[in-house]
Amino acid sequence: MLSARALTYAFGRRTVLHGVDLELAPGEVLGLGGSSGSGKTTLCRILAGQLVPFGGAVRLDGERIKTPSRGHPAPVQYAPQSPELAVDPRWPVRKILANGGAPDPECLAAFGISEQWAERRPSQLSGGQLARVSLARLFHPGLRVLICDEITAQLDAIEQDLLLRALIGLARTRRIGLLLVSHNSALRARFCSSSIVLDRGAPGSTGSSAARRDGPDAAKHRHDNALPKVG
Repeated sequence: MLSARALTYAFGRRTVLHGVDLELAPGEVLGLGGSSGSGKTTLCRILAGQLVPFGGAVRLDGERIKTPSRGHPAPVQYAPQSPELAVDPRWPVRKILANGGAPDPECLAAFGISEQWAERRPSQLSGGQLARVSLARLFHPGLRVLICDEITAQLDAIEQDLLLRALIGLARTRRIGLLLVSHNSALRARFCSSSIVLDRGAPGSTGSSAARRDGPDAAKHRHDNALPKVG
């Protein structure tokens, strides 16, 4: 279980997160929404251990999340919106996939990654192909949580559907918690068991950025079982 309690963060005098709570169970697909500047990416990076919160704590199975270190793949991985920024443009696909350890054959098959791509550079792949390669490199044996920050924003509807179905299938089979960040509430409703939304306070204020659940019964229910799910 990944849990966050009373997270607070600020850039200078501008509070971005204030008292955010979140829980993500193994195999759960949780959506995260909010307007631009609401703190979604900041929250994601805190959950992955890339930023240290000003207040509050993040724990995985009761243990505090540690800052990632070179050579030791973290159990919580962060996938940014732009996959081209997450890979070395000089490396061929085979080297990108092997950077965190031996590539996972089941993962490569699920994402439809072809052996013919092995010697291609990122610039020689389509947006959908690069997104799949970028995600596949994060799947290592100790992966517990995957945080996906608007990873389908640059893809068309067909590519979105193919990528998310493959990703969610792997996550559920392996009991990997998945946080799916998207400003698209329809996409979250389709693929996530439930969603939370960050409400941004006024710029420069300490207005609440606490997460709220989507749906009319958000205050009462941890999960909105009425949301349609991927079959």
